[in-house]
Amino acid sequence: MKEKLKLSPEPNGKVRKAEYILLVLLLLGSVIAAFTGLVSLNKDPGELTFAQTLEMERDFDAEDYDEDSTVCDVIWQADGQKMIVSYPYEEYEELEDETITAYEYSTAGGVRLFFDHTDPTAAEAKAAYRQVMAEDLMPVFNLANALIILTLSLLIMTLYGGFFTTYEKCWFMTIMVLATIFSVLFPEESANGVNGIWIMLLYLLDTFLNILCELLISKQSRYNFLVSVLVEITEIVMSLVLMYRFATMTVTLFFWLPIDIISYINWTKHKDEEEDQLTAVRRLKGWQELLVLAGIAVWTVVVGYLISGLDIQTDFLGGNEMLEQWMIYIDACASAVGIANGLFIFFRLREQWIAWYICAALEAVMNIMAGQYVLLILKLGYFTNTTYGYIKWSKYIHSHAEDDTSLF
Repeated sequence: MKEKLKLSPEPNGKVRKAEYILLVLLLLGSVIAAFTGLVSLNKDPGELTFAQTLEMERDFDAEDYDEDSTVCDVIWQADGQKMIVSYPYEEYEELEDETITAYEYSTAGGVRLFFDHTDPTAAEAKAAYRQVMAEDLMPVFNLANALIILTLSLLIMTLYGGFFTTYEKCWFMTIMVLATIFSVLFPEESANGVNGIWIMLLYLLDTFLNILCELLISKQSRYNFLVSVLVEITEIVMSLVLMYRFATMTVTLFFWLPIDIISYINWTKHKDEEEDQLTAVRRLKGWQELLVLAGIAVWTVVVGYLISGLDIQTDFLGGNEMLEQWMIYIDACASAVGIANGLFIFFRLREQWIAWYICAALEAVMNIMAGQYVLLILKLGYFTNTTYGYIKWSKYIHSHAEDDTSLF
């Protein structure tokens, strides 16, 4: 008779009570942060006082509009201050000015607002005030979003407390707490017309789903593929919002989503003989590893060359063309390693952890290039859990030598 999976001991009553109290506090903190931010954002700016005029220069790098655009936002800036003026596309086409005279007004609370004309209306004043406050309050809204994700993380660790070990719970929550701290310390700038608050929410969601998926893989659980589908959807949305990493997005759409589904089926067919919640895993032979490395090198050069020839514009990398070219080739390599990784996971091969190491290193480089510091926490999670998973799988393979020789 098969043994059932040996779960970790359920936490005692005091621990469980403490976890529920912490869940309530986290949720309450998120609500308070969101409420505080919304109240400040929608506050009436009140009476405006004229301060001075200021010559501002046009930020051409932030503009990427075509005939399909209806409203074009032009950024004017000087001395660390900026003014955004919206033009209909017809007016934008005729706009040749490189500088503009901005009129500075201040609210009773000392908030500096800039307009391209004198005597702004109450509606214009409120819109400019919300624009300034949205940037100033970004850490507050990021905190609200991060606490929601942190609440969800703790909820999973609490509800399925018997499935995860104490080390796994501590590792998971540590990564999410660090992501919360970084989301507040390093708020993300808006890009391609999307507010940085929403971009940061995508980062946090991506971090949460990825480390949960990684943890389930290290536990040889086939349910990682269900979480992985959510990971792929999140990362496709991120690529579309930021207009970058199209090699990875294409691989995600046409490779990762299908492989997740068929991998779930394959892993279900290869349950461990004693613990049916586990999946039997294997390792590659030397010559097979060389073929994989050769395939990765060819993919990197070919795909990188093809994508570098496309005219794709994004203001996410500040218009730095050299940075964009490096990003394309590194992304192509990461996508190739990702494909190899997906096949390794499908075939239940230990070498997938080596691929995780390489992919995490490449993605960390791209995150640093793009200033996505909160996603470095995710890479820290990758490196630590990859080591943990490699050790667990190696121990399993050593103790189940040649138990399961079938790849399918």
